[in-house]
Amino acid sequence: MEPTSSPSLKDYEVLLCVTGGIACYKAADLTSKLVQAGAGVTVAMTDAAQEFVRPLTFQSLTMREVYTSMWQSTEYYQSGHISLTERADLIIVAPATANIIAKMAQGLADDLVSTMILAATGSAPVLIAPAMNTRMWSAPPVQNNLKLLRDYGLHIIGPDSGRLACGTFGEGRMTQPSEILDAAAKILLSRPPKGVAPNPGA
Repeated sequence: MEPTSSPSLKDYEVLLCVTGGIACYKAADLTSKLVQAGAGVTVAMTDAAQEFVRPLTFQSLTMREVYTSMWQSTEYYQSGHISLTERADLIIVAPATANIIAKMAQGLADDLVSTMILAATGSAPVLIAPAMNTRMWSAPPVQNNLKLLRDYGLHIIGPDSGRLACGTFGEGRMTQPSEILDAAAKILLSRPPKGVAPNPGA
């Protein structure tokens, strides 16, 4: 269901991590919705994600550089996986595949996205939107990893049930971008933006 109105996310910074799955096209829609709501959005992509959607798509939507490599330079030559997470008010992983969920649960950091998420510990809240085949979603290792992530304090939304890319019906579809936007707004608006100094007279 589409929200009746979009909350203003002006001055908030979102780091959107896109991993490899057919639901990547929904990540582009989510990016557009976040930008329209006023948020500044920076996108990081895994190699697999780039097989589904090209970085240029997200660059066009955000008017910002898209990060795809650990060795990609950032502003002022700061370490990318540190500086980008320190600036973010929220990190969203969408779609979140079984692979990235396992990496996050076990603290594995072998590419830009997994390294940034691990480096974000204590710096920014993380919201993940799982998307995968029904059998993968229900597999005990995936469910155990999700329990670990909940215990770590991460926010998880979805997945939904419906027709999947493999042609079957079941649970595993990434939650609709409008619903992810609402969940993100609820997290973001619970605290002031990092980039805005508090008003001592407030």
